[in-house]
Amino acid sequence: MTMFNVPDMTCGHCEATVTKAIQGVDQSATVKADLAANKIEVASTAGSEAILAALDEAGYPSSVAA
Repeated sequence: MTMFNVPDMTCGHCEATVTKAIQGVDQSATVKADLAANKIEVASTAGSEAILAALDEAGYPSSVAA
């Protein structure tokens, strides 16, 4: 699992959009969101760079959480 910071994810609609973007890269990806912390935990076979690119394209610039 990889944790990502998604600062602009603030509501359920944002969460759905972020999940859809990630599943566009990997249909079997599992996404667990923490809206209060603006983080998502992703279990995916896609690499972090592909996920970051998909999130950026969806309008949610992100980074890998430390």
